Amino acid sequence: MSHLLNATFYTSVYEDRDLPKHSGIEIAFSGRSNAGKSSAINTLTNRNHLAFVSKTPGRTQLINFFQLTSDQFLVDLPGYGYARVPEHIRQHWKNLLSNYLRTRNSLKGLVLVMDIRHPMKPQDIQMLDWFSPTGKLIHILLTKADKLSKQQANITLQKVTLFIKEFYPQCSVQLFSSITNIGVDDAMAVITEWLRTN
Repeated sequence: MSHLLNATFYTSVYEDRDLPKHSGIEIAFSGRSNAGKSSAINTLTNRNHLAFVSKTPGRTQLINFFQLTSDQFLVDLPGYGYARVPEHIRQHWKNLLSNYLRTRNSLKGLVLVMDIRHPMKPQDIQMLDWFSPTGKLIHILLTKADKLSKQQANITLQKVTLFIKEFYPQCSVQLFSSITNIGVDDAMAVITEWLRTN
């Protein structure tokens, strides 16, 4: 059984100094506000309300840690790209995210969530540019795949795949839907493999 199904809330962090200290590994989830990040976490852990889901973008304002085992964690990062968040909060998020992504030794990989209808926006590219120099693993979930026809979803998947192969070769990408469970098993397999190679 996947450790993902053992997920329980562990702590929320607003400042770098409050990041938990442990000798294990973390897998972070990031994405634009309202891209379906919290829904993806809930689906992958089979928990309806583990990560907060809101129709109001920008509600995840903390780094939230979910414990899988004594030394394995999923990490829900604040959504980015939502203009109505006050500037000082947006700047704080940017600094916190940048520092976490680039300097966190326990971070094994990043699951980057993108709405399939709006993939590879400038801030998604910025996130890839921030994280890619670490050499760590990146897996892109093209969420809300149920919102497109199967043909259109596969065309978008192909376009994104060609782009990342050229510019971000350590990335992988797949279709995903929390509503119809498209790609859930594939995403679980990727994350489970990351957790296995501690």
